[in-house]
Amino acid sequence: MELVALLSSGKGSWAQVSGLINNGEWDNIILVGDSFAEKFTTNKPHEFIKVDTSKTLKELKDLIMLKIKGKIKGLEVALSIASGDGKEHMALISSLLSLPVGIRFAALTRDGIIYL
Repeated sequence: MELVALLSSGKGSWAQVSGLINNGEWDNIILVGDSFAEKFTTNKPHEFIKVDTSKTLKELKDLIMLKIKGKIKGLEVALSIASGDGKEHMALISSLLSLPVGIRFAALTRDGIIYL
């Protein structure tokens, strides 16, 4: 399965994304975030999609969709929105569903990765 994760604000949210990356067996990892999120590091191969989160909801959705189109190989992705705010979540979810691709929310718990 492929992992798509939003990297934005939220105390400890980058640790959640890092845990998902390191504890999962991912075919592809796509990280979405602003210029600050480019500071995120991981040893696993991934693609970073830089977006301007100050854009309007519609502009952000269209920008993400434009930049992510063609990068997802399967019909469904694991999605982490532990980081970010409502506008960013809606833009990312809407862009994925518009591709179209199915989503399964992924979270790292004490018991490992769960899908919601």
